[in-house]
Amino acid sequence: MDPSVLHAIRSLLDSARVLTAAVIVDGEPVAALLPFATGPSHTVVYVQASGLARHTRGLQPGAAISVVVHVPDAPERDPMQLPRLTVVAEVTPIERGTPAFAVAAERLLARFPSAAMTLDLGDFTVFELRLGRGRYVEGF
Repeated sequence: MDPSVLHAIRSLLDSARVLTAAVIVDGEPVAALLPFATGPSHTVVYVQASGLARHTRGLQPGAAISVVVHVPDAPERDPMQLPRLTVVAEVTPIERGTPAFAVAAERLLARFPSAAMTLDLGDFTVFELRLGRGRYVEGF
């Protein structure tokens, strides 16, 4: 991959705060807007989701989901010019009390201090989304 494109993707992941995840639940597509934090190598992102939310049922171990991250829209921007990344991601729930959970929690708390509350709630699970193949569009 071209180094400038890789840099642009990493910058997008570092600046965007929410992603859209598209999952399948009971045979139907469900989309969810989730706050996320990047992993140290930018190959994974961490999200947390409540067991009460319908979309969480689509975040099963090993499931392939679609993820979209984009620059925020604004009235002065042409929507077709918004840089965006669409990728397939593999889902892994992270077990509490593990080193992986500590890393994910640290990254989420650094980005969202208010996550301290939900990280302690039993109905919330932290998920690692391993980013796979996809497409980056800087605009048309």
